[in-house]
Amino acid sequence: MFPLIGLTGLYCSGKNHVASLLEKRGFPVLDVDKLGHEVLETKREALVRRFGSGILDPAGRIDRRLLGALVFGRPEVLAVLEGIVHPAVNDLTARWIDRQAGPCVINAALLHKSAAFSRLNAVLVVRAPLPVRFLRARKRDALPPAALIRRFSSQKDFPLQSRGAQLFPSAADIYIVENPGFPGSRRSLEKRIDAILEGLQNHGKEEITAYGGFGGSIPGRGDKRGAPGL
Repeated sequence: MFPLIGLTGLYCSGKNHVASLLEKRGFPVLDVDKLGHEVLETKREALVRRFGSGILDPAGRIDRRLLGALVFGRPEVLAVLEGIVHPAVNDLTARWIDRQAGPCVINAALLHKSAAFSRLNAVLVVRAPLPVRFLRARKRDALPPAALIRRFSSQKDFPLQSRGAQLFPSAADIYIVENPGFPGSRRSLEKRIDAILEGLQNHGKEEITAYGGFGGSIPGRGDKRGAPGL
């Protein structure tokens, strides 16, 4: 089986930028977050039955901001939403993987909840300093500071944020990819990506040297295996 690479990161860490770099290097990338947005429409009737018509915009489509505000900070309500949406997303993810003929990437904020989670050979975790992420979020989403702080706080249990490394697949190698957005850091970021890919090509290497002083790698635990060649 060809390598399956997971890509994840905290809010506004820049994982979609890293996804674009992987695409430029010839890797098919599935954006699971976008897939989830599409599934919301296919599950519109079920969602309206459960959450009411107040989650619809004037055109009758699911308003993700309204739905998000309804479930935010309410784990039991969020679990209901995930119970409706995640099975369809997982099914589409598995079908997409099965259609691939070579190495591919699963890009997901909630990677550990994806159907692909247990199949991953490697995980790339994109990181950026909190002030940088905050400025990116203000520019991209135009939310008030209080709303952004709530979003950042909601990810306090993100795997690898503290002691959560064990939440990742035991057989997958975890690579930290720093994306600070500082002047000159883009070149270092691209070199880091190339170093990781080179290491995956040369399976059996358990340590990848980070260029520019960024990043590091955390070999998988459990039944350790090298990543297959690309």
